[in-house]
Amino acid sequence: MIKRADELRTDTLERLMEGEGVVNRVHLLEVEDFNGKGRLFARHILKPGHSIGFHTHNGEQEAYYFLKGEGIYNDNGKEVVVKEGDFALCKSGEGHSIKNSGKEDLEFIGLIINV
Repeated sequence: MIKRADELRTDTLERLMEGEGVVNRVHLLEVEDFNGKGRLFARHILKPGHSIGFHTHNGEQEAYYFLKGEGIYNDNGKEVVVKEGDFALCKSGEGHSIKNSGKEDLEFIGLIINV
């Protein structure tokens, strides 16, 4: 299967998980593509100062792979600077958030799978 760029679903979410600003997403897979094993595989774009608020995952885990920019990743209450090439994993029962702390867009791939 090939999905062309103009065929991918996009959305814009305001105050995702009570964060600040908006998150623009490009969905690489849809829920039905996971065959019951996950629910999200998307490219996320946060403008400077925008964020996804702190939230926990239960029965699933979320991975972020950072493509561009710089941000502050909250890893279970510990804030860490992340940038291009870094990877973060939030396992079931854990919590996280992300904020663009840089001057350019923060872009990352997010993947949520069931565990």
